[in-house]
Amino acid sequence: MRGKPSENEYGGHFGNYIRLVPEGDIVETLEAQERDTIGLLSGLPESRGDYRYAEGKWSLKELIGHMTDTERVMSYRLLRIARGDETPLPGFDQDLWMKHSVFGGWSFAQLAEDYGAVRKATLTLLKGLPEEAWSRRGTASNVGLTVRALAHVIAGHEKHHIAIIRDKYSV
Repeated sequence: MRGKPSENEYGGHFGNYIRLVPEGDIVETLEAQERDTIGLLSGLPESRGDYRYAEGKWSLKELIGHMTDTERVMSYRLLRIARGDETPLPGFDQDLWMKHSVFGGWSFAQLAEDYGAVRKATLTLLKGLPEEAWSRRGTASNVGLTVRALAHVIAGHEKHHIAIIRDKYSV
């Protein structure tokens, strides 16, 4: 159940992230991402933190904070659905959240610590799920999806943003 979800397990924009995730055990993929991302963050000079590749785009620190905030949301959704809660879960306004964030004032070490804590919590949650929970369905942002699909959304969202960091932020 920890392999890639089939297309009938998700819909909408979530597929854009899921398609970025390689085949294999999603827990192992998330563990590898954690090591790679913390390694990336630990090597960034503070002078790069406020860099924006274009006007109106988030700073590098804000983008990293967004990745962590989004994982928090997706992990919460995953928990609710895994526990059998069928209440439709709302979307969130990432731009509003960024407007009220303080990531620009954090150091890369603080961002890495926050990211690592959230990823460890996600991994602990996933490792503790019974087999039958992986195929449970719920609704998030008006889209039906399974727990397994949400785990892949977490990995794919990060993969998407790490590619932007490397390309647009030249890291």
